[in-house]
Amino acid sequence: MNNFWQKLPRPFFILAPMANVTDWAFRKIIAKCGRPDVFYTEFLSCDGIVHDKMRFEKELYFEKYEKPLVVQFFGSKPENFYKCAQFAQELGFDGIDINMGCPDRSVEKQGAGAALINNPRHAQEIIKETKRGAGKLPVSVKTRIGYNKIETKEWIPKLLEMEPATITVHGRTRKEMSKVPAHWDEIGKAAALCRKAGIPVVGNGDIMTYGDGLKKAEEYGLDGIMVGRAIFSNPWFFDPSINPATKTPEERITLMTRHLQLFSELWGKDKHFDVMKKFFKVYISGWEGAKELRTKLMNARSEESVIEILKNK
Repeated sequence: MNNFWQKLPRPFFILAPMANVTDWAFRKIIAKCGRPDVFYTEFLSCDGIVHDKMRFEKELYFEKYEKPLVVQFFGSKPENFYKCAQFAQELGFDGIDINMGCPDRSVEKQGAGAALINNPRHAQEIIKETKRGAGKLPVSVKTRIGYNKIETKEWIPKLLEMEPATITVHGRTRKEMSKVPAHWDEIGKAAALCRKAGIPVVGNGDIMTYGDGLKKAEEYGLDGIMVGRAIFSNPWFFDPSINPATKTPEERITLMTRHLQLFSELWGKDKHFDVMKKFFKVYISGWEGAKELRTKLMNARSEESVIEILKNK
């Protein structure tokens, strides 16, 4: 197996897979700001890809500088995971991750995402078929510490039986969503189970600074840290030498303008411009008048109108 996970520095840092966020355009911006050790794609539907590969061409687009890059799939049909794993090999990804933690109702209705926590045997079958289709690519799992209640010690061993390359543990149950602080003590319990099995473990939940990530990794015996929401308040997160408070409004606006260009280059008219609006706070914040400027930008309907507003700010 070509397992890049074993070659990473400890602790390594990962940018979490996020729907309508971690596409090539945003990953390119983060790579410029200070890249993580591992990138993930957005989480993508196995059923959708098997039905129509071409429809996902832009979600699957990447460039060599992003490697190692992991593609994350969700679904409930083992045979489709097998086919998608073969496709991931063809495309040149470095690894495949199975989403077993997404709480979105439309995902759960398929028996996918966090719903798999309630169906361990089926989850194991999905891992088995993904590994069968993956060839030399490492197959990892991202999950939670339980569904309606904490069940770390019951659920994590079921995954370990299938010997995934890595397990990422989000420290909340599906029921808790993101409404409570992450249970890092439970992530620590999962880490102990993974260490005993000789499988790398990644912690995820409420990490807001690089320094905090280092501390959590040491305290709980983790191989890596996955970061999601924190990137929205600091796109320079993965370069601890950069203090985001030193970035001028002009630098932030230049970065956002570049992201706009990349978004349009990748998606054209295929993705509604409103998707881009979730990023405005990433760049337009931290100075007097930023909130007022964001309010104006939220009313924009195109890249051109955003550029015009920024010129006349």
